[in-house]
Amino acid sequence: MARFSLAFMLALGMLSPQARPADRPNIVWVMADDLGYGELGCYGQKQIPTPRIDGMAAEGMRFTRFYAGATVCAPSRSVLMTGLNHGHTRVRGNAGKANPKAQALRPDDITVAKMLKAAGYTTALVGKWGLGDTGEAESGLPRRQGFDSFFGYLNQVHAHNHFPSFLWRNEEKVPLPNKIVAMGDKGGGYATEAKAFADDLFADEAIRFVMDNKERPFFLYWSMVIPHANNERRSALGNGAQVPDFGPFAGKDWPEQDKGHAAMIHRMDGYVGRLLDTLRESGLGRKTLVIFTSDNGPHNESNHNLGRFNPSGPFSGIKRSLTDGGIRVPFIAWMPGMVKAGSVSDHAAYFGDFMATAAGLAGAQLPEGLDSISIEPVLRGDTKAVKSHEFLYWEFHEGGFQQAALYQGRWKGIRSGSPASPIRLYDTESDPAEKADVASRHPAIASAIGDYLKTARSESPDWPAQWKASR
Repeated sequence: MARFSLAFMLALGMLSPQARPADRPNIVWVMADDLGYGELGCYGQKQIPTPRIDGMAAEGMRFTRFYAGATVCAPSRSVLMTGLNHGHTRVRGNAGKANPKAQALRPDDITVAKMLKAAGYTTALVGKWGLGDTGEAESGLPRRQGFDSFFGYLNQVHAHNHFPSFLWRNEEKVPLPNKIVAMGDKGGGYATEAKAFADDLFADEAIRFVMDNKERPFFLYWSMVIPHANNERRSALGNGAQVPDFGPFAGKDWPEQDKGHAAMIHRMDGYVGRLLDTLRESGLGRKTLVIFTSDNGPHNESNHNLGRFNPSGPFSGIKRSLTDGGIRVPFIAWMPGMVKAGSVSDHAAYFGDFMATAAGLAGAQLPEGLDSISIEPVLRGDTKAVKSHEFLYWEFHEGGFQQAALYQGRWKGIRSGSPASPIRLYDTESDPAEKADVASRHPAIASAIGDYLKTARSESPDWPAQWKASR
């Protein structure tokens, strides 16, 4: 892994001589939690109106081949923060209580927040973190990983509850007027008296941060929790989509969990609209790159009707799948004056590319040894300067180790069972649902992917490859 101390980075002065402070845009990364590729109108959603995000796409660039860092939240966020792929990044799965250190970044990890902070950016995290906690995992606390300020949830179990009894501001608990039935020591549970919806508070915090820092370059990582389910509420009460109200879906002849799921996405759309309005009205619209995406594919943990919403769009699988339904995500870039309005890109990229992209925009020195290629030329429409990955890589540790790779932006290979198991090969251009295994028709491509998978990951004592024979 690429590792440099923050002091070392500061000593070097992580600004390239070509970049002047006035040239550096603000950077805002807005991420939904478990939002599928097909759950926005601009990606084909029919049941849930998302006019503000659709408008963002109309004014910016919509990517059709963008991938999350992983098919579950913690490793996906680790890839995003470190610029290292799933086989190299620190956190490679959702560890939970069994090994909290395995789900925490360490002091020698370099995050995009550390890099941008060293380059003179004010940095903030609002919402869900998932890469550090109090106690054994405190090395990963946000302010130890480059963020000047933090407001939100430290771990994902706590984030199951949209009406928590407290949130964290930096390292202090902030009590909220919600009464909950607690279901463990990590803050999970469900509200019996729901007054303060966490994502509403996050929207207010994000807007406040933008206004407070409009005179200097800033990086805001706004990590929403919607439309993630409340797993505890589902198990106890049957509806894991608890929201303040069902909004425009209240009158629908749908089950409560369907209304709640749609209402969360509708609410999320409004948050994004507030952000873009604030940037325009404050004169920051042409000075700020805004990215909107999701941490992985869609969930079914609130027991809502996937058939009603078709959240994976044309792809197969959902969260926890290595088919594209689990890892291909919506990705929209907006910055008037830099990103051409109404543009669409089929460039294959992934979360790890954010590090190089942010470094280029900020004039920061990119650490060596990363799995990161800047998409800035794509955003600027400079096709001659665009570089591509030969391979993108993912793995999954639940229920037996699996690996997947995308080759040349087109060919998906998946391996499970053992290191010697044959590659299942899919042509994602002609078969986006990955229904037909074409390994026998393209043995050279299957072999190339198989050879790559043998060396795609570094060994990790926290995340060993524990294969389990296929049934």
